[in-house]
Amino acid sequence: MLSHMHNLKVVAVAKNYLTGQIPPYLFNNTPSLTVIDFGNNNMSGPIPHTIASLSMLEYLNLQINQFSGLVPQAIYNMSSLQNIVLAGNNLTGMFPGNQSFGLPVLQIFSIDNNNFFGQFPVGLASCQYLQVIDLGENSFVDVVPTWLANLPYLEQLFLGFSGLTGSIPTALSNFTSLTDLDISNGNLIGEIPPELGLMHELSYMYLGGNKLTGKIPASLGNLSNLYFLSLGSNQLSGQVPTTIGENSALNTLDLTNNNLEGNIDFLSTLSKCRELQLLMIQSNYFTGVLHGHVGNLSSQLITFTTGDNKLTGGIPTTISNLTNLQRIDLSNNFFTEPISESIGMLENLVLLDISHNEMLGSIPTQIGMLGSLQRLFLQGNKILGSIPNNFGNLTLLEYIDLSSNNLSSMIPTSFFHLDKLIKLDFSQNSFVGALPADVSGLRQTNYMDVASNFLIGSIPNSFGQLTMLTYLNLSHNSFDNSIPSPLEKLKSLASLDLSFNNLSGTIPMFLANFTYLTTLNLSFNSLEGQIPEGGVFSNLTSESLVGNVGLCGNTRLRFPPCHNRSPTSKRHLLLFLLPILALAFGAIAIFLFLWTRRKLKRGDDETSVDPPDVIGHQIISYRELIRATNNFSEDIILGSGSFGKVFKGQLSNGLVVAIKVLDMRLEQAIQSFDAECQVLRMVRHRNLIKIVNTCSNLDFRALVLQYMPKGNLEMLLHQSQSAGCLGFLDRLSIMLDVSMAMNYLHHEHYELILHCDLKPSNVLFDEEMTAHVADFGIARLLLEDNSIISASMPGTVGYMAPEYGSLGKASRKSDVFSYGIMILEVFTRRRPTDGTFGAQLNLRPWVHNAFPTKLVQVIDGQLLQDSSLSSCGLDNGFIEPVFELGLVCTSDSPNQRMTMHDVVVALKKIKAEYTKHATKMPPYATQ
Repeated sequence: MLSHMHNLKVVAVAKNYLTGQIPPYLFNNTPSLTVIDFGNNNMSGPIPHTIASLSMLEYLNLQINQFSGLVPQAIYNMSSLQNIVLAGNNLTGMFPGNQSFGLPVLQIFSIDNNNFFGQFPVGLASCQYLQVIDLGENSFVDVVPTWLANLPYLEQLFLGFSGLTGSIPTALSNFTSLTDLDISNGNLIGEIPPELGLMHELSYMYLGGNKLTGKIPASLGNLSNLYFLSLGSNQLSGQVPTTIGENSALNTLDLTNNNLEGNIDFLSTLSKCRELQLLMIQSNYFTGVLHGHVGNLSSQLITFTTGDNKLTGGIPTTISNLTNLQRIDLSNNFFTEPISESIGMLENLVLLDISHNEMLGSIPTQIGMLGSLQRLFLQGNKILGSIPNNFGNLTLLEYIDLSSNNLSSMIPTSFFHLDKLIKLDFSQNSFVGALPADVSGLRQTNYMDVASNFLIGSIPNSFGQLTMLTYLNLSHNSFDNSIPSPLEKLKSLASLDLSFNNLSGTIPMFLANFTYLTTLNLSFNSLEGQIPEGGVFSNLTSESLVGNVGLCGNTRLRFPPCHNRSPTSKRHLLLFLLPILALAFGAIAIFLFLWTRRKLKRGDDETSVDPPDVIGHQIISYRELIRATNNFSEDIILGSGSFGKVFKGQLSNGLVVAIKVLDMRLEQAIQSFDAECQVLRMVRHRNLIKIVNTCSNLDFRALVLQYMPKGNLEMLLHQSQSAGCLGFLDRLSIMLDVSMAMNYLHHEHYELILHCDLKPSNVLFDEEMTAHVADFGIARLLLEDNSIISASMPGTVGYMAPEYGSLGKASRKSDVFSYGIMILEVFTRRRPTDGTFGAQLNLRPWVHNAFPTKLVQVIDGQLLQDSSLSSCGLDNGFIEPVFELGLVCTSDSPNQRMTMHDVVVALKKIKAEYTKHATKMPPYATQ
């Protein structure tokens, strides 16, 4: 009917859930139209060319739909148009540099959040009455345009997330009418011009997410109308000018993720900003203490984040003055004082994160009075005592993490009735007693970890009612009795760890039927009987079941086959065999004693392996290794490392091994051998190479290691046709395996272990393609958390951290650097010293120059053919956080690099989210 309404002036159908395309004929007979508003629907298809025939059209709004294709060029020559609003679609195309617009009365031009590319539309320079330009969130690559100077009425300029390059021009200060400036999230370099302080009408300034350097200009304090200031995620340095507090209208101040330093006394000047609601200064290098003047900040303050700095002391009691606070993040600092009881007065608090500090004392009972609290993170401190009983009153609590503290006593029963709880982590504490029989109140919980405590008793049958569980870790406790059969109802389980307990009975067959179960660890219990087949058991390695001597049925996992003997017949057999076995062992003992004494008298110089009571393995002689390797034939060499060669061999018992023979001509070879023996003898992790044996005499030393049949990561990436088969998830899993191994060496082993030569050739794969980190010959065991300096310590060019390569100074963070280079290499398939980079460039700056808008130019082309990645990673932002992780880990400053613990957490989160999008499975709960 609209096509027959000749005098129709307005078509406004916004927010009506419309779908489909706009029919091209719709505007054939509506010459009087002045307004077209199809905004905020779900329409698709191209923009009809017939719109351009409406000579009286003043207002065109098609925002937030799914229109695609090119914008009809004739629209840019409609002389009556005042507003063009096309934001939030899938439109594309480029604006040639010589294209002029015939839009003499245009006031608003908004095309943000589309797919336009090339340079910004220079045709806008002729639109003298423009007040709003919004070009953000496109794929433009351009400098801040100089033609903006031709627009005297410009009030709002949004160019963020659009590939800005170059520096911020001082000419911007000439826009005295400008109120909103967004030039964020590009590649802007250089310093912030002090002249920006002359833009007195400016109320919104967003410069975050660039590469800006230098100090924050004190002149920004002159912007009396400024309510939003974001300078986060740059490389700004120096102290924050106290003039920042002169901006009394400030509502939001974001200085996060820079190199800012000095004390935080500038917070006292912010007391003038009575409208301040968001104050974020985390991830810098601020030092000193939080003084009591924090309590003088605006009573409107909602968010206060100072995490990832170097603050000391404690939380001032005056924080209780900030009664509207909803989010406090003080994590990853050096706070030592007990948690202030005054926090209990912040009745609106939703998130409290003071994790990873050195806080002592107990948890104040006042926290149990925070009725609005949803997220509580206290992990990684030195908190003592018990959990207050009144925590059961936190009925809105969704996430709680108390892990890695010194908490003791029993876990309050009231905790298990918090029906909104999603994640619960009480691991790495000293909790005692049994879990309550009824834990069924945790019906929303999908992540529970109470590992590494002193819990006893049976696993409650009521766990079977927690059907939302995807992750359950009860390991390293003293749970006994059998695995309860009601766990059969936990169909969503993806990870189950019951290792290092006293569980008995058989392995339930229903575990093989769990569709999503990919991680299972039942090792070191007293389980017996047949190992189930199928499901998760098809991919298990022996590490998941080792330490259960009564298991049988799976020879692939090195367990004996099951025999159908009755218990009575077994007892009779034992009664018959025991006397014979006793006599046999006695005879063997006498024989070994006489043989050993005879060997000592003969002075045999064939030194064998460390005795079984030291390493716990069968004796192997040098002669046995000669036989196993065909006299160390070059035909069976697996590779060469920093300290010698590695051979493939088969021992007389049939076991295939890797034999690492050390080059004794190297002066540090003996030291390396001793260190590596010590390390490999004591570590135990599924992603680390296991030692089978050692052999040494005066002029020969070798390690007998677990054989990895699937080669190493170097070969898989660069020397194999299989690299094309490595999808995004495969590479993510490999790097997660490596990170968990390094996290164990850095943070979980009772002594700090450094690797010092982490690289792809030291990541090996077993039959199931599980990654194992190898070559600890250059590791050092440190009693204290300090770095070591040794000029003789080797490393590999391209993977060495700057401070390691130049000074020989190794630390946890130098291993993190090597790991970060590996991430970049794995996802670009470029070696760190690839010849195509040229003399002035290597892998990290090459990736850094492309981050984040041009990652498609550096990512391995094979990954762009990964269908799951193209449907999930490119559109949903999974590539960017992986490369960001690699770039952070390879920062020049060790202090800016992540810890391996945080790397594991980040990768698990990325993998869980990616899996959720790729398979529509529920992810692990994360913070």
